[in-house]
Amino acid sequence: MIIPSIDIADGRTVQLVGGREPALAAGDPLAWARRFGRVGEVAVIDLDQARGIGDNTALIEPLLPLARCRVGGGIRDLASARRWLDRGAERVILGTAAAPSLLRQLPRERVIVALDAEHGEVMSHGWQRGTGHRLLDRVRELRDLTSGFLITRIEREGRLAGVDLGWARELQAAAGGVRVTVAGGVATPQEVADLDRLGLDAQVGMALYTGRFTEAQAVAACLRSDRPDGLWPTVVCDAHGRALGLAYSDGESLAAALEQGRGIYRSRSRGLWVKGQSSGAVQDLLGVDLDCDRDCLRFTVRQRGGGFCHTGSWTCFGADRGLPALARRLLARTAQAPDGSYTARLLGDGDLLASKLQEEAGELAAARTADEVVHEAADVLYFTLVSLVRAGVGLDAVAAELDRRARRTTRRPGDAKPREGSA
Repeated sequence: MIIPSIDIADGRTVQLVGGREPALAAGDPLAWARRFGRVGEVAVIDLDQARGIGDNTALIEPLLPLARCRVGGGIRDLASARRWLDRGAERVILGTAAAPSLLRQLPRERVIVALDAEHGEVMSHGWQRGTGHRLLDRVRELRDLTSGFLITRIEREGRLAGVDLGWARELQAAAGGVRVTVAGGVATPQEVADLDRLGLDAQVGMALYTGRFTEAQAVAACLRSDRPDGLWPTVVCDAHGRALGLAYSDGESLAAALEQGRGIYRSRSRGLWVKGQSSGAVQDLLGVDLDCDRDCLRFTVRQRGGGFCHTGSWTCFGADRGLPALARRLLARTAQAPDGSYTARLLGDGDLLASKLQEEAGELAAARTADEVVHEAADVLYFTLVSLVRAGVGLDAVAAELDRRARRTTRRPGDAKPREGSA
């Protein structure tokens, strides 16, 4: 698949030719992270850190909640790698510092080794110095210690010179099953698809920023269909991964959806279908994923207004259940709760809500049997959801925060805080 690249130097998004010559400045990386994050992981590279001439940490940190970021550039020690993982980076990219002794101290699944090669020799210090190591030898040496490789062919970087598929096959063989991302020279959507069919990813910068092709075109090139109409079945899910229904996509609808950040599909009877255009039940597009066979899409959306189904139901499979459904009902009650109802009281009285949270948490802590735990946990979750609604926070934001915490590598001791008034 495509891995869009956000290269940052001097506080802005840039593209360099051959890693040395400035080619263009693309402005604020925040907008690019929002856009690129809809198609999967995004590579964020601090070029100043890589060259030892600056630090763009303050600019990169706000990108992490917007996209699943692979962060690299100047990460040369264990403490730096752990800091980025703890901040929420999906993975860290280690360059010439990726010695076996360092890699063994990091979770393998959270590390990518970057090898930047010029005419087959691994380069260092922002592509300025030769190391004397041959690229394929280095791949074989480190493949058991990393989740993937990022291989940049410097002589093609930023030049849109195309990808050498024979060279890519050699990399894949040397990696021995470890996922390889190829950077440098990708010029067409078909090259992204060719690499994808070989089991490799394509990191793309210059082609996207210059408009040579779009993320939608790259994704579409990777897809296939066995339908007579050529459409791609599209499973529509909410932010919790639960299916809302089935739709269909084609190149035009996919491009519109990614460009506008909305749920847009291809109706088999009405043509281009912008979900909610007439009903008001619009969708914010959070992400697009391809299945393993590349013949099906998943759209992850935030459904607004009414439900997804034309009948008015939240899903095409009937009414929704569970915590997300309860959270939506409570949110609706902020405007509709009848005077005197318990939910209305809680929403209007922060002191009462705080008291009930403390009371129910204590009862959950004291519960012993399975039935007691279920009953008390349900109470705690109800009051927790009311707290979220009162603060205008969605349940998906809490899930995202838990996901970010799960990516931390530095663990807190978790000791109980001293109770107020205790010695």
